[in-house]
Amino acid sequence: MLREVPGGVRATTSAQDSPDEELRRLRALVAVLERRVLRSEERRRAMMHIMSDLQDSNRRLSDQRRAMLHILADYEQDRSRLAKQTTRLDNSRRALLHILQDVHQSKMRLEHSRKAMIHIMRDLRDTTEQVQRREVELTEKQEQLVQAGKLATLGELTTGIAHELNNPLNNIGLFVGNVIDHLELGKVEKDRIIQDLRNAMQQVRKASEIISHLRTFGRAAPASRELISVNDVIIRSMSLIQEQYRLRQIETTLDLAPGDPQVLANAIQLEQVFVNLLTNARDAVANAPIKHVTIRSAIKDNTVQMTFEDTGHGIPAGLEQRIFDPFFSTKEVGEGTGLGLSITYGIIKEHQGTISVSSPPGKGATFIIQLPLESAEPTETESSQAPDA
Repeated sequence: MLREVPGGVRATTSAQDSPDEELRRLRALVAVLERRVLRSEERRRAMMHIMSDLQDSNRRLSDQRRAMLHILADYEQDRSRLAKQTTRLDNSRRALLHILQDVHQSKMRLEHSRKAMIHIMRDLRDTTEQVQRREVELTEKQEQLVQAGKLATLGELTTGIAHELNNPLNNIGLFVGNVIDHLELGKVEKDRIIQDLRNAMQQVRKASEIISHLRTFGRAAPASRELISVNDVIIRSMSLIQEQYRLRQIETTLDLAPGDPQVLANAIQLEQVFVNLLTNARDAVANAPIKHVTIRSAIKDNTVQMTFEDTGHGIPAGLEQRIFDPFFSTKEVGEGTGLGLSITYGIIKEHQGTISVSSPPGKGATFIIQLPLESAEPTETESSQAPDA
């Protein structure tokens, strides 16, 4: 007979089995069941390990999934950045192309500019040569203009110079005539004759000095400069024009600085300046009720200041600066060239000096010249001496 035993194992029993046999079978069956229980327990533990491993695998997969998501997000960001960089790179490439085109065009323009510069430099060299030639011509013209101004001044002084030469000539004639009369009358007074002849020689020397001064004043001025006495030049200038002043009954006052101030200048050019100013003063007081000219020299702030003041009608308002312009004159047509003050201005500027004019209404005109006071040894620049005029 069959019967069910725990564990699902079926045992076959028979009525003829003894109890011992039955017990043995039961024990065998228990052993089988115990083995099966052990195997089941091992399987359960194995299942638990598998489940634990599966959970670990699930966690790792979950972590890997999250990591993959982060990687995908980073990849998307990298892709986006790469797309932007690609766009910027493309823009940069286009910009670089434009830059290269601009550089090429700049090179072309630079090449054209270089060629133009070569032409400009060539033209500049030609222009410089022309300017140098013009400067030489201008210097020559200026020297000719200054010389023309001197000759014009000498022309205006001709009458007074004739009187200055006529006086010593008349005196020579008188002294020589006295000697001849004494000899013809037989009155041989040796001392009287010698004195008359000495007086005649003195007048000859005076006439020679006048002629020498005129020759010096009329010749072209050299470029050399030396230490000269301002007072001496003023006195020499007055000697040229004093006969003109005497004939026109013009009184003069000389107020010269003590100590003999000196400047580094060209004596002939400076004398021309003073003669021009004295000539202008002469013409300014021609119709004035009081005919007086005052010449002063003084030392002021390391300069020698010279003033030429007249009692004429003065300079019209607004013309104080224009009177130094070439060919500008306040005189009537035919009475002046308009070069005297222009030449004067140029000479003073060449000597690093200044010239200005002050003319209050109705109080005449005062010309003020300032030249640097010099105390050094005389210096000269090499120049060719022009022939006597």
